[in-house]
Amino acid sequence: MNNIQEIQRRRTFGIVSHPDAGKTTLTEKLLYFGGAIQVAGEVKARKIKKYATSDFMEIEKQRGISVATSVMGFEYKDYKINILDTPGHKDFCEDTYRTLTAVDSVIMVIDHVKGVESQTEKLLEVCRMRNTPVITFVNKLDREGNDIFDTLDEIEKKLSIGVNPFTVPIGMGKSFKGIYHLQQKEIILLDNQSNDNEKISLEEINSSAEWQQKIGKENIEKLNNDIELIETVYEKFDRKKYLVGETTPIFFGSGVNNFGVRELLHSFLELSPPPQKKQTTVKEILPEDREFSGFVFKIHANIDPKHRNRIAFLKVCSGVFQRNKKYYHVRHQKEFKFSNPTAFMAKESSILEKAYPGDIVGLYDNSNFKIGDTLTEGENFFFQGIPTFSPEIFKSVTNNDPLKQKQLYKGIAQLMDEGVAQQFVMNFSGKTIIGTVGELQFEVIQYRLLHEYSASCEFSPLPIYKACWMSGKQTEIQKIINRYPQFIAKDKDEQFVYLAESPYFLQRVQEDFSEVQFSFSSEVNKKVEQK
Repeated sequence: MNNIQEIQRRRTFGIVSHPDAGKTTLTEKLLYFGGAIQVAGEVKARKIKKYATSDFMEIEKQRGISVATSVMGFEYKDYKINILDTPGHKDFCEDTYRTLTAVDSVIMVIDHVKGVESQTEKLLEVCRMRNTPVITFVNKLDREGNDIFDTLDEIEKKLSIGVNPFTVPIGMGKSFKGIYHLQQKEIILLDNQSNDNEKISLEEINSSAEWQQKIGKENIEKLNNDIELIETVYEKFDRKKYLVGETTPIFFGSGVNNFGVRELLHSFLELSPPPQKKQTTVKEILPEDREFSGFVFKIHANIDPKHRNRIAFLKVCSGVFQRNKKYYHVRHQKEFKFSNPTAFMAKESSILEKAYPGDIVGLYDNSNFKIGDTLTEGENFFFQGIPTFSPEIFKSVTNNDPLKQKQLYKGIAQLMDEGVAQQFVMNFSGKTIIGTVGELQFEVIQYRLLHEYSASCEFSPLPIYKACWMSGKQTEIQKIINRYPQFIAKDKDEQFVYLAESPYFLQRVQEDFSEVQFSFSSEVNKKVEQK
């Protein structure tokens, strides 16, 4: 198989949702139907013994939520599938945002009972910024919930995206019988006893008294009306519109019952794009380009605490990555060789010899990588569009054990490299400040510092509104540093940041220093020095 064929058969996608919409359960069932696992884990209860395959951190097992992006790759029907299961919890949205820079398409999960929720809106907005194709799975049809047309209308209005129903549910809740596949023109029924799907034509059901008794006349009548309404009201599916994120195919089902997932998977493989082009600081990179290039979108410290493994997750964008070959690290401006590059199935890993565009490679790392780093075969550029956002909550760090200060700050530095929180060091006092999007991140950091680094600490709230990255004339920036030293800090990349106490103080500084731009976000590796 040549390189072009390898590229065309790859599908790299993320799964996103509001918390508790069933995202991790759906991931499990996709892996199950894909033959990657034999038994799908359950995440419904905290005390169960089988945990979700994609949730491997101890705190995730205890809470039953995802707080880190998991990478899972497997082969299915001549396709190489790479799933990136992202955190659904809003406190970890920045990790999700960065992960979305490494995918070529997205499956969005919506709770049939709760409808479109706030985190889903934010995540789709990130997808829209990159014109990422989105397929929607409306989950939990085994429960009573909204009418399907109310759900479709809500998706259109709240998410500002066109909808194309591919399947229609037959009943819901206790009367949920199955789905009708609009493209395949067949009904797929659910046998709750065996979890086997039985397929039958619409004409057969309409003309059979036996089927009408089994499914229910009301369900069949509503199904016929729903099909007629969908075919009359909604535009026919246009794949070009889907590929630029203007419309989303809709699938209904129940992840917990394994139902509708196989149809979603098969249609996804047919509709979703192979690896796509990527913009850099100097040119556009195509997957078909001969020379290798890739970027680090995630770092995970202590993926195996027993061995202190630090893994950098690299998305291959062009060429072929090969084991034991030297590659140019653009930021360090020197070459590195990787003897044990890794392919992941959640926590399980294996050494890989080659990787193609679309693949995710785990690189064992001794603090050489940061998020946004680029590897090439000698070219000097960075991949663009990997953001860092201003945190919402800021707290100072207090060490509980002076004898463990080295472990504490080593742990903080490594966890900050993962990107789930940000570290700022006050320029005036040298005090360490941690900034996060939500409170839960502090709990996770505290837990991981204690259990992975044997370091105990406390966090104290600070009255900070926003971290603002400054750009513009250096002489003007220096004036701000001199006038407000108590509000100036450096981020982990040694960039000066103004920590505004309130919108009022920020506005005053902006008015006094109009030639300086204040930004609530900072793109990783904006510039590259030419060799």
